[in-house]
Amino acid sequence: MSESASGDDRLRVAVFRPNDDRLAEARALLDELGVDPVSDPMLAVEPTDATPRGADYVVFTSKTGAELVAAAGWTPGAATVVAIGPKTAAALEAAGYAVDLLPDDYSSSGLVDLLADRAAGASVEVARSDHGSAVLLDGLREAGADVRETVLYRLVRPEGAGNSTTLAAEGRLDAACFTSSLTVEHFRDAAAERGVREAAIAGLNDAVVGVIGEPTRETAESHGITVDVVPAEATFEALARETVARLRTVDDASR
Repeated sequence: MSESASGDDRLRVAVFRPNDDRLAEARALLDELGVDPVSDPMLAVEPTDATPRGADYVVFTSKTGAELVAAAGWTPGAATVVAIGPKTAAALEAAGYAVDLLPDDYSSSGLVDLLADRAAGASVEVARSDHGSAVLLDGLREAGADVRETVLYRLVRPEGAGNSTTLAAEGRLDAACFTSSLTVEHFRDAAAERGVREAAIAGLNDAVVGVIGEPTRETAESHGITVDVVPAEATFEALARETVARLRTVDDASR
């Protein structure tokens, strides 16, 4: 296991959250867990200035989307407002929106399960990023809903992202927490631009890799990355805690 860039012997864990309060919260959590956070924002938000159209149900899949529609002054009218999870719900409620429905499983599949018996013949507006999973749209259509999608923002790779790929290639990264398929793809692209793609993936495979859900696992494995942790709950806190716990087990076994 590595010696951290800060000069102590804490284990290094890469985190790829957007460079806003989510990254600060992720860093604070990893620090609390006793590891050295490697901040490498792999996502930046480009708003489209679009807002959801009228529908029977309006589904939000991120805190970012909630904040953008609030800033635009969107009003839900008579729509039933649905949030994918507690962070999204909290952002909607902080902006003054009432959240009517929340799935038990905080994922696209969980939203389909939640709405499948409600949405037949209803109009459903899905308000999200340009990289949303097809699982949600396809599942709702199969349930008989009239589904429309509004892209509230685009997710791009920030200029300069990729310091974690160099650490991975050099064998100096102990774990990584991927929060979406896109963070995996942007890691791969950043490594390729640095000429270390194969070495970076090999470095990940010598480390502990945590992913937030099954779609992200599928993406990682399609790029040759071995996944060690998929948390029971699709939240960053669960991902971080379970990844660090696995890392501690591996580290203890190697001593």
